[in-house]
Amino acid sequence: MQEQQTHVAVPEPTPLAIRYYRSGNIVWGIGTALSLLIPAILLFTGFSARLRTAAFRLGRRWYWSLAIYAGLFTVTTALLSLPFAYYQGYVRQHAYGLSNQTLEKWTGDWLKGVGLGAVGLALVLWIPYLLLRRSPKRWWLYAGLSTLPVATFLLVISPVWIDPLFNKFGPLENKALEQRILALAERAGIPGSRVYQVNKSVDTKAVNAYVTGMGGTKRIVLWDTLLDQLNPDQVAFVVAHEMGHFVLRHVLTLIAVATILAVISFYVIHRVAGRLIGRYAPRFRFDALADPASLPLLILLGTAVSLVATPLVLAFNRYQEREADRFALELTRDNRAAATSFVRLQEKNLAVPRPGWLYLMWRGSHPPLAERVDLANRYRPWETGEALRYRKSFR
Repeated sequence: MQEQQTHVAVPEPTPLAIRYYRSGNIVWGIGTALSLLIPAILLFTGFSARLRTAAFRLGRRWYWSLAIYAGLFTVTTALLSLPFAYYQGYVRQHAYGLSNQTLEKWTGDWLKGVGLGAVGLALVLWIPYLLLRRSPKRWWLYAGLSTLPVATFLLVISPVWIDPLFNKFGPLENKALEQRILALAERAGIPGSRVYQVNKSVDTKAVNAYVTGMGGTKRIVLWDTLLDQLNPDQVAFVVAHEMGHFVLRHVLTLIAVATILAVISFYVIHRVAGRLIGRYAPRFRFDALADPASLPLLILLGTAVSLVATPLVLAFNRYQEREADRFALELTRDNRAAATSFVRLQEKNLAVPRPGWLYLMWRGSHPPLAERVDLANRYRPWETGEALRYRKSFR
């Protein structure tokens, strides 16, 4: 591939992008407050206990009663958060020109999400509550460790059973581009890869790509909006970035981090929940954490722990993204395609290239786009004779 030496400048954000960024911070704050307020309301009003009583009256047997409670709880929280979800996911995206989605499509996706959430909660809720009954002193450890197999299972089935419920997936239509991507995958040490494109243009004008699945379900997925807005060189770099995540085992690492965070969260719940129940039992209408009505208490305390841990988790995620960027640059050696792809992401996703430090701490899952463009402009170890960081991964 011919080297491109031209320096790519970082464009200033548009006034629309700045408004989207600033209003997004407010929306994030409201969403975070609601994630604490809704379980608190269900807990302190005793409504969760009422749901539990109704569920156990209907289900009779413990597991089926728990499953019914999970469904009732999911529907209740979804309805309480519906106005915010509608504004955030539909109204706001249309107001900023980022969405093509019809109200019918949004409503259908919301209903599917609620249904999947209810089924998913019904399938896993028995784990912590059975452990609370059988091992009251060590339940937090076993429940936290169960995150590993559950998350791994979801990673395996999501590409095949869950994702297609929301959008249409198919093989990459551009066969020349597909062959180019498969050749990159071969060089990256991941032969047998499958490349899909997904019809996201029915939902959004934003662009994205991702790697998902495990084993026989692993795949690289390109949004059709990305294929429309980026040229083949830029697409190749974006795909190489996603390959970097796979080769460097970033998904597995994040599952391990999530498991550790779950263990810590459950331990905090184990140490704190008893005191809260002892003080507010008359309002909660339950007197033990093993009572399924305590679910909003678990969520409330777990959310608080997650908020405290968020800066560290996001910092680690940004580190992984930088690794994937370097991997893609070493694999493609096309610095200009890398830099210009970041510029296109900024333009199409209404991104601000230099967000503030508070944004990075609490919302920044990726490095600032200005930083990524700068890396793409300057990172050329193959030109100076330096050793490639990921040379052992290439074939």
